[in-house]
Amino acid sequence: MTKDVEVAEQGQGGEYSAKDYNDPPPAPLIDFEELKKWSLYRAVIAEFVATLLFLYITVLTIIGYKHQTDPNVAGTNQCDGVGILGIAWAFGGMIFILVYCTAGISGGHINPAVTFGLFVGQKLSLIRTLLYMIGQCAGAICGAGLAKGFQKSFYNRYGGGANTVSHGYNKGTALGAEIIGTFVLVYTVFSATDPKRNARDSHVPVLAPLPIGFAVFMVHLATIPITGTGINPARSFGPAVIFNNDKAWDDQWIYWVGPFVGAAAAAIYHQHILRAAAIKALGSFRSNA
Repeated sequence: MTKDVEVAEQGQGGEYSAKDYNDPPPAPLIDFEELKKWSLYRAVIAEFVATLLFLYITVLTIIGYKHQTDPNVAGTNQCDGVGILGIAWAFGGMIFILVYCTAGISGGHINPAVTFGLFVGQKLSLIRTLLYMIGQCAGAICGAGLAKGFQKSFYNRYGGGANTVSHGYNKGTALGAEIIGTFVLVYTVFSATDPKRNARDSHVPVLAPLPIGFAVFMVHLATIPITGTGINPARSFGPAVIFNNDKAWDDQWIYWVGPFVGAAAAAIYHQHILRAAAIKALGSFRSNA
């Protein structure tokens, strides 16, 4: 892909400077050739394993905290356990670790909402998007299943880490929290992986998992009291399947609609407003003509 002239950047001598980065071409909507490549299946396996580990660690963190603060258990009090801050660190820290480990293989999504946002931003084909989501949801179910398998009594007693709307909040408030929380996460993903930013600052690709994990941490601090924090449909779906509680299933739609709407909004905002992809494409076409 040849370098084109970016109209917004003008040098001191009045001449326009050429871009020092190349935007990757948009991914095709459907690419059947991908199905013949081992790299696709390797990436799906990486998403499956990463989501499994993510759910296992985070669900056990939630269960451990609830057990340590259970007033019905002798010797416990509300000051014990990791607290909401510790739970937020567990989610953000695991995302940081797993994105760092899998970014070079699958992109390190570990979240159907992130995958959907990148699809809307034309970074992924439909086939890869669907296979990623299937791998992520299967990994989430297996991760929650492992957590239950190792600590069945605690898992059942303390809700299995399943997300539900907290008492005192209505579904509209919960939906808004999920939309905005996911917008923050997916917007961070687009910004941290922006090829323009990578070209300007060589250390950004190495540190990209850090702002993504920190975004997850900050959103959890804000929304744990409201929804338990989804912003990841697989994270909400896996425990709902294994715990199989009516309340978890009644609220499940919030943890899919909210993240998908927030992810789509973040993709459109970054790609078509901040990066002005459509305007640049038109300008490049006129320049070549």
